This record gives sequence, structure tokens and C-alpha cells, in this order.
Amino acid sequence: MKTVGELMTRDLITLKESQNLAVADELLRLHRIRHLPVVREGKLVGLITHRDLLKAASLKSPDPTKNPLWAADIMNREVRTVRPDMALREAVAVMLENKFGCLPVVGEDGKLLGILTEADLVRYAQHLIEDLDRLSEAAEYE
Repeated sequence: MKTVGELMTRDLITLKESQNLAVADELLRLHRIRHLPVVREGKLVGLITHRDLLKAASLKSPDPTKNPLWAADIMNREVRTVRPDMALREAVAVMLENKFGCLPVVGEDGKLLGILTEADLVRYAQHLIEDLDRLSEAAEYE
């Protein structure tokens, strides 16, 4: 049985509550990601998505230096999380049922350990498809 911990991304790009949205936008663009976990002392306290930033752009004042928005202003504080030992099929079901693009992975103490994203699942699907193709090609020679 595959677990979340086997596929999750461990090299995380995170944000602090006190960072402004310009930093969040830059991190998303530079790292080509769509989800930013927001942490306080290593523990997950929220999540900001690319979609959240697009919504926040309509709230910005004409001069962002006068009234900047911070991560804490727009982050989703009620984030569904999973443990690294959860069965991958269960996590995928949660993502599909709720239309989530990611699931942060936390330890029992709430510390952020990783994130399982749609991209992680597509990479895994690619690996499985390659294996199936190899098996199919090998069967042709039997």
C-alpha cells in the first residue's frame, strides 16, 4: 500500500503570516507552484493558493504601500491536513471529493512535514503508465 509520505513533496516553499502578498506572489511565480503553506514556528496555520492571490488582487488599494495585504489577511485557516502514514488512495479520495488541489501533510504535533499536490499524483501516474507500457511491450515478445 502506497502512503502519502512516499509521494509528498518534502522540499517546501512556505510563507509566514506576517509576509505581504507581494512576497507570496513572487514565491508562486519563481517556484512555479500554486499552493503556499503558511507556518508559524514550523506549524501549519494556513494555506494560500494562487486563486486566493487573484481574489486578493481585487481588494488591493491603488497604492499597495499605503495599505498592503498580508498573508494572515487572506489565508485559509481551516485547512484539511493528512498524516504521512495515510493510505494514498484515501488521500486521493479526499482531494477528489472536496476538489482540493493539495493536502498539507503534518505530524501529530502539527508540524508541517510536506504537501501532497495534484502534480505529485500526476508524476506518480506517469511512472505507473511507463511501467504498464513496459509490461505491454514485454508481453509482445513472449
